[in-house]
Amino acid sequence: MAVSWKSWPNLLWIYLILGTTGVSGQFELQPLNSTVLQGSDVRFRATVQGQWNVMTWNVGGFLVLTVVVPGNITSSSQFSATFCSSDDSCVDFTIHNVSRRDSGPVICSVQGQYGSRTAQLNVEESGTVSIMGGNVTVEKEQHVEFKCITTAWFPKPAVSWAQNGQDVNTSLYNTTSMFDGDSYTSTSVLQFQAVTNTTVECQATVQTLINPKTTSVFLSVVPKPPDWTVLIAVVVSFGGCALLVLLILGIIFCYRRRKEKQSSYQDEMSRRVRRQSQGQGQVNTGYVPEGRTSAAASELNDSGFCQANGSNIAERPDVKSNQTEKDYSSAYHNVDQSCFRKHRHVTIV
Repeated sequence: MAVSWKSWPNLLWIYLILGTTGVSGQFELQPLNSTVLQGSDVRFRATVQGQWNVMTWNVGGFLVLTVVVPGNITSSSQFSATFCSSDDSCVDFTIHNVSRRDSGPVICSVQGQYGSRTAQLNVEESGTVSIMGGNVTVEKEQHVEFKCITTAWFPKPAVSWAQNGQDVNTSLYNTTSMFDGDSYTSTSVLQFQAVTNTTVECQATVQTLINPKTTSVFLSVVPKPPDWTVLIAVVVSFGGCALLVLLILGIIFCYRRRKEKQSSYQDEMSRRVRRQSQGQGQVNTGYVPEGRTSAAASELNDSGFCQANGSNIAERPDVKSNQTEKDYSSAYHNVDQSCFRKHRHVTIV
């Protein structure tokens, strides 16, 4: 069966693929993906089946190490390699004190028909963890808030909280992260109601950390003081009512005192009027003030009759009282008697 010349390129391509696949099976690199923590050591292993002479390792785009068979290896303080088998078919390549700048492809090449293999290196960085404010003392049932700050982490860390060693429900805290161009800074805020003394712990971790980085503070809970609000409200209410009652009683007392004073004043005035009326009804017409003659009280004519002075005769008050009329009549009678008793004796020699 004849093969057309147009099919030769396709057959050549298939041959190259099969041939490459067959060669590829003779050279392996493990692991193809490695994630480590900054500052640690990472190891890759290259296995070659067959004869080879030179092996090179490239990290971050730079040639860092060369291995020559038999047994000639150029190592440095950061990059080293060793034969892991007696027949030189296995080489362990180690990067010491790995840093973030080492992240990226790690390429192992074997000269000749073996080609190269590429692995991916990821370097993580753990930073700091701190809780703002330190230890806290609050009253029971008071709402408290704790803020945890993580800085210089790569990639973004997973932040969580614990109370007395028990994980806190994620609904009680909220975490935000920000990338500043080289690393991540995260802020996590925890809020809950204080009940008992509690050790509050903030945890941050990345994939390569065996144990998360933690920091903790102590929450002291003191008894809540009595709530005097209700008692004060009751006292104020009763006090207000008592003051109102006292005010009303005071007004009533003052009103009664005023009425009593008015009544006493009216009674006193009435008594004075009665005493004045009684005094006017019992005028002593025989009383002659000092410095005045008896002529002022009465005048006797030659016939011995008395003419009473109008100013000294008590007027009869317009009071409808039997006693007053009796007093007036008695006074008038006395005046008449005195007038008639007073007479002049004339002796003629």
